[in-house]
Amino acid sequence: MSQQTTPPWGTRPGIFSWNLYGDGRHIAGGQVVGPHQRLSWPRTIGIGMQHVVAMFGATFLVPLITGLPPATTLFFSGIGTFLFLLITRGRVPSYLGSSFAFIAPIAAANEQGGMAVALGGVVVAGVLLALVGLLVNWIGHSWIDRVMPPILTGTIVMLIGFNLAPAAWNNVQVAPVTAIVTILAVILATVLFKGILGRLSILLGVLVGYACALVRGEVSFDLVREAGWVGLPHFQTPQFSVAVLGLFVPVVLVLIAENIGHLKSVAAMTGEDLDPMTGRALFADGLATTLAGAGGGSGTTTYAENIGVMAATRVYSTAAYLVAAITAFLLSLSPKFGALIATIPGGVLGGAGTVLYGMIGILGARIWVQNKVDFADPVNLTTAAVALIVGIANFTWGWGALTFEGIALGSFGALAIYHAMRWIARWRGTHQEPASPASVPADEAV
Repeated sequence: MSQQTTPPWGTRPGIFSWNLYGDGRHIAGGQVVGPHQRLSWPRTIGIGMQHVVAMFGATFLVPLITGLPPATTLFFSGIGTFLFLLITRGRVPSYLGSSFAFIAPIAAANEQGGMAVALGGVVVAGVLLALVGLLVNWIGHSWIDRVMPPILTGTIVMLIGFNLAPAAWNNVQVAPVTAIVTILAVILATVLFKGILGRLSILLGVLVGYACALVRGEVSFDLVREAGWVGLPHFQTPQFSVAVLGLFVPVVLVLIAENIGHLKSVAAMTGEDLDPMTGRALFADGLATTLAGAGGGSGTTTYAENIGVMAATRVYSTAAYLVAAITAFLLSLSPKFGALIATIPGGVLGGAGTVLYGMIGILGARIWVQNKVDFADPVNLTTAAVALIVGIANFTWGWGALTFEGIALGSFGALAIYHAMRWIARWRGTHQEPASPASVPADEAV
């Protein structure tokens, strides 16, 4: 494991205490507010709420698409973020929102055995990720780079994104006009606005699409009128079935890549060595995902939208994330707020999903490009080629009580093909391996 270094902003205080940066109001040119620093509390609270807004668009799309209660997902998102800050000792600024890697497995498991069975799969994925975190904390994380080089992480992320294409089309067909308006709004917001507004293009697109749906009479507020202002969200207990395990195990590979990528991104921007936090971060996300699945929420992951907020504000203070966690938790205690989110119609979801699922797929290509994956190497080329077709076409194979679909078969196939071909090539001396170990993939971009 890497040796810990003293952060560039001085001595670390306790987990939930922060050194005041300068006068608490102004950030000097070229400097950043580090994880163990904060601005004045009014500014910190404002930035924390900005983090909540940044994650809204993507975090709520997962429960809306899969049929989970939005308020419940937000409830466990807030709790998960708090636990993440606690377990990482306040060193890693991160918000845990809904992971898009869970959409296809939850939808498939829901069709096979109902939502309770799908939640059981979320719990299993969380437990496995937590166990990986404990293992990494014990022996280090270098083995992950060897087991999951960028050719594999890029391929798995890409096939998950493109496997969701039919789900986007199904929602688009509900209201094509609204879906097209939503897509155009996301595209225009991305290039029209600078700074934080440009980074919130998905959220802005959803708002414009929602306004279009209102005009077209596609939104019903009946449930909003009936909902109370204050109350606990709807909780549901999971059920466990071996038949759906093959759907959720590949998600763990994506969550590992997302968490490590998040640590690398934050470390690059703050100058602090966060490698020693790898095991804690994986364990924290695994625990948060386990709790969410146990109570009726979607699995979590670190959020790149919030990295965008940090890059725009130059504030990496974990105090802002504590504010975000508390804000999300309080919002989840309003059934009326949850019911309002649930009114977002299918056409809007289809439009936003078209953009987001495509972004997930292209993120896989970005991982390849950033890590200079060599496709002149037949091992890399064959691994990606076979796995992508299996995942995109959603190959399905049943074995007893187990059913493996495109994401599971494509992910396991990529691992098996790559390592088997690499071993045989090394034995036969037919292909040269990369001269240096591959770097960790970049963080999730949606």
